[in-house]
Amino acid sequence: MEPCVFIQTNPQQMVGALVSAYSMRRNSAHADKFSVRIMNTVEYPFLQARDGQAYLRKGLRRTWRTGDLQSFTPLRFMPPELTGYEGRALVVDPDVFAVGDVYELLNRDLHGKALMCRPRSRKQGPTGPLASSVMLLDCARLRHWRCAEQFAEMFAFKRDYQEWIGLELEDRETIGLFEDYWNDFDRLDENTRLLHNTKRMTQPWKTGLPVDFRQLSFRWFPPKGWLKEARRRIFGDYGFAGHYQPHPDPEQERFFFGLLRECLDQGIVSESALRDEMRQNHVRHDALEVLAHMG
Repeated sequence: MEPCVFIQTNPQQMVGALVSAYSMRRNSAHADKFSVRIMNTVEYPFLQARDGQAYLRKGLRRTWRTGDLQSFTPLRFMPPELTGYEGRALVVDPDVFAVGDVYELLNRDLHGKALMCRPRSRKQGPTGPLASSVMLLDCARLRHWRCAEQFAEMFAFKRDYQEWIGLELEDRETIGLFEDYWNDFDRLDENTRLLHNTKRMTQPWKTGLPVDFRQLSFRWFPPKGWLKEARRRIFGDYGFAGHYQPHPDPEQERFFFGLLRECLDQGIVSESALRDEMRQNHVRHDALEVLAHMG
């Protein structure tokens, strides 16, 4: 069975997902040996049906918002079902872009593990929490992944989102680790294979837009958390939440917009579609000017 790269997204991050899909094929010498599929939240009614409902996250009740920037994250667990629990899949967030040849990872020896990923924290290392934002999957070994059913368990307060998304509910013995450069967190250097613009506040295509993700503050300490909670209660989830900031590494901005320029040139993203995304505050309002300055 042909391996597949699955990119999960929602409407807010669709431009990122399209650029991600393009980068996977563009930068591979073996693009004919794998497929790329975008999973959009609007295609999965079980996500939409829970909008406004309470779910369990870090032991607390939170409100599920399908309009949140990261409402796609449960779809990280969808690929085994979509493949009929066969073959190999790579699942990535829509803000992950290929710098190197992704086929090297798709063709990686899993050494009998069900999946591979990287540690979420360099400080805590391999024994700490894991990053599910990029995962190489042996789908046949993940028959216990049933995305809609397990998503529903969060709303019955039987499954904690944070434990699920952090792979804490998996047998650690079934998880292998790959090098950090296959999920490089906002670092672009000579070793980077997959660049992940994981810091939401500085995603290069969002600069200047009003923040549309919920900045969680768990528990009631420190005082900064109290202020965030008070702001949400008075002004809503995103009221007075600030604006996206420029990425601290201009090279990463140039990298993204270089890919987007090629997507426009090849008709993968049309100028009219990009303008529509700008009107919806999904893409920064000066995107066309940035592209024009690239020549």
